[in-house]
Amino acid sequence: MHNDVFGNMATRGATLDTGLSALLKDLEQRGLLSETMVVVASEFGRTPEVKAGRVGRDHHPSAFSALLAGGGIKQGYVHGKSDKRGHYVDENPVKMEDLNATIGHAMGLNLSKTIYSPSGRPFKIANNGEVIRDILA
Repeated sequence: MHNDVFGNMATRGATLDTGLSALLKDLEQRGLLSETMVVVASEFGRTPEVKAGRVGRDHHPSAFSALLAGGGIKQGYVHGKSDKRGHYVDENPVKMEDLNATIGHAMGLNLSKTIYSPSGRPFKIANNGEVIRDILA
């Protein structure tokens, strides 16, 4: 959150927790979690410390978390570790291309195939990222 972290966390955190846990529980109860991957991520994280003034956190791409559940992902597994301040990655860094490759692999996509955008621009899913095999079930 850019602003008012402490004022917003109770409502926004609770909204995410309630919705995410209900989704995961529903998928599991209906036997769909093993074939459905749920991903909670963004393109960058937020600074570990709250800035004075607006009481918010700035963009922070150096170290942040993503959640993957179901769809071929190990349950309860934590991959990687940040430093004590949460500023930088200390163990098992993951590039965005690697995260995307892992998701694509779990979905059964051909990661080496070149595909084309509607404008004809060629690209590969995950831009040649490496699959993070440690997180796969």
